[in-house]
Amino acid sequence: MPSAEFDLGYLETAVELLESYLLSKESYWKLNASSPSGEPGYPTLTLGALLLAEARIQARRLTSSQNQQKLVLEKEINRIRMKWRTAWGNKAREEFRSRLDLWRNFLEEFRHDPQDNYDRYRYEVSRRVMLQLLEGEAIDIPISQQQMLSGLDRILKGLMVPGDFVWDEQLAPGFPPENYSYLHSALKG
Repeated sequence: MPSAEFDLGYLETAVELLESYLLSKESYWKLNASSPSGEPGYPTLTLGALLLAEARIQARRLTSSQNQQKLVLEKEINRIRMKWRTAWGNKAREEFRSRLDLWRNFLEEFRHDPQDNYDRYRYEVSRRVMLQLLEGEAIDIPISQQQMLSGLDRILKGLMVPGDFVWDEQLAPGFPPENYSYLHSALKG
């Protein structure tokens, strides 16, 4: 799981490009920035990745310096969100559809071959978290996509067994089981 420095660096880089990204036709925007040493490269700029980084930062215990940086970034993200509300909501709707397809594909692959796909859950479940975060930001998600997500959640529930929090335990308070049950369970192996 990425560190606080990783998420703050990602948000800082993303904020600089966010308005241009929102006004573009692109769904994924490459970031030309280096992540902290020893960590994976930054993902492309998407609202889902931005919202996930924000949620992880909210869940962490931060130093006072990190907390100050977080507050500045949150303020700027919220300013941009309000200024470009329609573009933000439309971008969230587009990404919701894309992430929904990716999540469906993973669940289908897992159902067909649990052994080869079991280890992917810890990573792939981030798509489900993004769907939840995007759903609250999107404008007019089609009913068919909402129904698909509900159906996929029923499938997931049938595949799950009680388990530990799947990510870094430090993040667990920010993703409570009543809202993120799929992060507090494991797939049947």
